[in-house]
Order: sequence, then C-alpha cells, then structure tokens
Amino acid sequence: MNFETLGLAQPLLAALADSGYTTPTPVQLQAIPPAMQGQDLKVASATGSGKTAAFVLPALQQLLAARAERRPGPADAAGAAPAQRRAGSGPRVLVLAPTRELAQQVAKAASSYGRHVKGLKIATIVGGVPYGAQLKALRGPLDILIATPGRMLDHFGAGKLSLDNVGLFVLDEADRMLDMGFIDDIRHVAAQLPAQRQTMMFSATFAGAAGRLASEMLKGDARTIATTSHTDTHVNIEQRLHWADNSSHKHAMLEQLLTEPTMEQALIFTSTQRDADWLADQLAQIGHAVAALHGGMPQGRRNRVLTGLRSRQLRVLVATDVAARGIDVPGISHVINYGMPMKAEDYVHRIGRTGRAGRSGLAITLAERRDIGLIKRIQQFTTQQIPVATVVGLEPKMAAPVLNPERRPMGAGGFRSGPPNGSFRNGPAPGGFRNGPPHGGFRAGPPQGGFRPPAQGGFRPGPQGHGAADGGHHGHPGERSFGHDGPRSHDSRPRPAGRNAGGFRPGPRQR
Repeated sequence: MNFETLGLAQPLLAALADSGYTTPTPVQLQAIPPAMQGQDLKVASATGSGKTAAFVLPALQQLLAARAERRPGPADAAGAAPAQRRAGSGPRVLVLAPTRELAQQVAKAASSYGRHVKGLKIATIVGGVPYGAQLKALRGPLDILIATPGRMLDHFGAGKLSLDNVGLFVLDEADRMLDMGFIDDIRHVAAQLPAQRQTMMFSATFAGAAGRLASEMLKGDARTIATTSHTDTHVNIEQRLHWADNSSHKHAMLEQLLTEPTMEQALIFTSTQRDADWLADQLAQIGHAVAALHGGMPQGRRNRVLTGLRSRQLRVLVATDVAARGIDVPGISHVINYGMPMKAEDYVHRIGRTGRAGRSGLAITLAERRDIGLIKRIQQFTTQQIPVATVVGLEPKMAAPVLNPERRPMGAGGFRSGPPNGSFRNGPAPGGFRNGPPHGGFRAGPPQGGFRPPAQGGFRPGPQGHGAADGGHHGHPGERSFGHDGPRSHDSRPRPAGRNAGGFRPGPRQR
C-alpha cells in the first residue's frame, strides 16, 4: 500500500515524493485514515516509527479541505491560499510538545510536507527564544502552531494568542510531558479550546497518568492504535551491557568504544547537566569533535549544536534525557548510556535514537555495581535480557553480577529445600550469632582514637581523577544535588580552551 491509497491531496503526495517516501509506516497506515475523518486518536507508538507524519499529514489535509470550503470554486492542485482571514484569529491546528528540540522537529516536518501548500503559515513557540519574533508570528494569519506548554501559556496569558479557532489539538509524546510536570498546563490549555474539536494523543505508553489523561481529553469513541510496546524487540538495534569495576574503568571503556571503526556518530547519555558538561570536556581534551546538550544551555547554542550534529561537524554528542528528546539524526550509529536513566522507560527512549530510517544501530550500557537495581528494572520492563559483553583489553576484574539467579529446585511436597540443620543458613555460630561476632561481641570498630583516618589533606579520596583528595568533591562527579537535568551547580573542574564559532569544541584536523 502507498500514500495515494490513503486519499491524501496532491500537494501532500508531491511533497512526500520529494522527500523520497512512498510507503507509509504501520502507524501512518493505521492513524491517517481515521484522523482525516476527524476521529479522536490514542496512539501508542515509539520514536522513529513515523508518528510525526501520522498527525502532520492529516492536519495539512484538513487545512486544504477547509480552504476548499471557503473558496467559491474547488481548490487548485497547489492548494491556493485561503480567502481573507481575520488577522490574529489564531491557529487552526495546535501541537504541544515536551521540549524545544521536539517542537522544532515537528515544525520542520510540517514545513517539509506542506512545501507545496501555498500560503501555509507555521509558527513555533518555545522557551529560550526572544519574545519579539514570536509575537510577530502570532499577530498574522496562522495555520499551525507548534509549542511547548510553558511559553505558549505565557503568550496566552498576556492576551497575545487566541485559541478560539483550534479545530485539531495534538499532544505529542504525552508521557514525557507528564514526566516533566506539565499535567496542569495541559489541562489549562485544553480548557481554553473549543469543545467541538478533534484531539489526538501520541505516547510511548498509556499506562498510568498518560492513560488517565487520555480518558479526560478524548471522546468516548476515540480510536486506540498500538503499533509498539515497551516489550517489543528492537531487531535493528543491538544491545550490550558492559560491567565496569569503577568509574575509571567505565571511562576507559568509553574512550575505547569511541575509536571503533564502525562508529559514525555517537549519542552519549548522562544523568545530569553537570555530568554532560564534564564528560564533553574530557572527550574534547583527547581530540573528539564533541559538544554537550542539556536544558541549561541557551536556545541559540542548542540550535548550533544540533546543526553541527546533523552536518556531521560533530561526531559525539553528550546529552541529558530531556534535551535529547526529539533528536532525529539518522547518522547516530551508537547510543551509549554512560549515566543510567532515572526510569526504566527512559532506557527505551534512549536506545530509540539509533537504528533510525532503516539503519542498524548499537546501544551500549556502561554499568557499575551500584546500577544493578536499575538494570533489573529495565530488563523487567522490557521483558528482555541485555546481553553482557566486554571490551577487548579492558575486561572487568570482578565477576559479572548475576541478575537472574536460578531458583532453588522444589523439594518433596512442593517446598524448596530449606537451610541446613533445619533452622539457620550454615547453622548459627557459637553463642547464637551467624558466623559469630569478633572478640568481645562487637564487630570491628574504628581504629584507635575513634575515627577512620582521612586521606592526606583532610579529605577522603574520591574516584580516581576527580576525587575529593584532588580538591574536588566526595563521590562521583555530577551527583544529583539538584535533581535530574536540574539546575547546574558550581563545578571547579578545569575547562578546555574555548569553543569555535559554532559553539562546540573542535575535534582533530582532517588529514
């Protein structure tokens, strides 16, 4: 089946042909026909599945149909501009996205698929951008508005935006918006929209809060479409789990992985903004063309970083979960989890950044012993085991943890074999203690004087290379003192020499 069988208008078919798309993906095949008929949709679909086109194409189709109704004759093949529209009447299509990058990606798709629609007006309203240009875009006629909730409500509260004409409301990556705390903003926006509207929700999952929000937002006859599940096998993405003995071992493995000849571009995830800056600096010092990307950066710099990634000026991007949401770069061959995700479902979103556009990808997780619990939750969430692998020459000295130990065999009567001697495992030690306490009945206490001796200089040593004994802080760099992807704290680590005009660190010269 091709796009022509879906009943799309000729200007849209021409744009798809220009982009090289001939066959719809499963989510497009199932979502576009009911969406074009005005039906509410609840779509569970993973990133990279083509879901953006699944709502952008029906939105453009509806705009063309509305133009044809307002004209005295049929619309021409190029989708001529509509008759006089009242300036400032507000958009007909409203799309909410969780992050600036995702909003810009949706706007780019709408411009691409609508390139043959004459007079198409698209505006993007996101934070981190001066208000002036946004106010100018909102004053004129507007077809599609793509926005993040916070900045859009700023304009609405100031009386600069009307939502009276919205006929189609789209929530893209609804689960992520809820994770980011936008539930009240979404409800407030929905309350300002016309009651007679079409609503479409796209989410990786509708479990929990996302499902409850869908029941509030969608009509009773809404169509449910599920083209993916968190338990799906990513056949084009190879997953590996590397166990590190410590942070120095983990960093050495990362450096080795980035030299593999199969690596085109790598997206490295960290847990905090501070870790992203620190790791990008470390990699820049050894010659990688690398940049950090996180929510604490100005929008202009974030745009330059993404442009550098797409143009392949950058080979490595170090990012947080929030900032990386919406990145769609087919050249990303490796996704590396240097810092573990906060939630198991974020792992699925992370690895979905590779293996896009029909390509194969590699997703690598670098884990330490403290990450055992989260690795177990990820494997339970996906119902899949992540194969354990090693880096040649950097094999761990400690044995790999057993994440799923075999259950003890059942004994007679259906009970598992009990402990020896009928009561205690290995039997109680003399005096009634397991293995017995040390002499005097107490476990060995601190050395003479009552305190463990600090390292030279008065600090306990931290991890090698950045411990407290070197003037840093105790523990791993970028500890979550401000929460996940939260405000950056002061960091005294040395920074490499400045950045180039593009806002990112230069790599080695081409030879």
